[in-house]
Amino acid sequence: MILTAANTFRAGLVQLRSGRAIPPNMEMAEALIRRAAARGAVYVQTPENTSIMELETDPLLAAIDTEDKSAPLRELQALAKELGIWLHVGSLAMKLPAGKVANRSYLITPQGEIAVRYDKLHMFDVDLAGGESYRESRNFDSGTTAVLADLPWGRLGLSICYDLRFPALYRALATAGADFIAVPAAFTKQTGEAHWRVLLRARAIETGAYVLAACQGGLHENGRSTYGHSMVVSPWGEVLAEAGEDPQIVLADIDLGLSAEARAKIPSLKHGREFEVVIAGAKSRPL
Repeated sequence: MILTAANTFRAGLVQLRSGRAIPPNMEMAEALIRRAAARGAVYVQTPENTSIMELETDPLLAAIDTEDKSAPLRELQALAKELGIWLHVGSLAMKLPAGKVANRSYLITPQGEIAVRYDKLHMFDVDLAGGESYRESRNFDSGTTAVLADLPWGRLGLSICYDLRFPALYRALATAGADFIAVPAAFTKQTGEAHWRVLLRARAIETGAYVLAACQGGLHENGRSTYGHSMVVSPWGEVLAEAGEDPQIVLADIDLGLSAEARAKIPSLKHGREFEVVIAGAKSRPL
């Protein structure tokens, strides 16, 4: 790939601390999106659960709407058009039939149009040390499709939060041509302290792609704590920009030519092989 200005852009990550009421969350998100755009970001990403952080089913369903009636989505479309930026909304909760919800990313064009939608594939159903428990599948339906989109500078692969723990998804995105990969998230503080940084760097190194990850951060109104540390990682695994815990923006200049360079140095995407798994001495046991 020949390095030209067409391969480069400034990315902005918006770190939030969303609560249980949509209006103040949207006010903070808009202010930080505007700040990122004012500092030259032409691609701006917000975290998972941009408009609301609500774990209880009834309050969540009462606060949100279907996509065609979603006020937060309309506001963000108008904002992208006003600022003339690619606005990647990490996720919004959208009502689906039969009482379920989609955890859905939106990539919005500078004209305010929805370029692509991505529904989170992997549901975070875990029990953590200290009694902390999450059952995302209680409220949300998982997606079924990996999604990429062509932007003016290169190809973007989409993912959300818990997807980060499934490297096959990222290899598939990279094999399909992703030059940079988004990981908007609301990583818990406990798991984030242990794994966030190393997983983001690993996904970048494995794919030879930039990884851009806007995260929720701090103690939320619902009593849960998220890790923050929104981060941009280069295709070589270098951390180019990193936030702390509070709401803020981080900026990084992205040169997608470096993705091609990294893949030329370590062409592992071309060297994958099919194989079978054999367990020596394995005994038959029920599944």
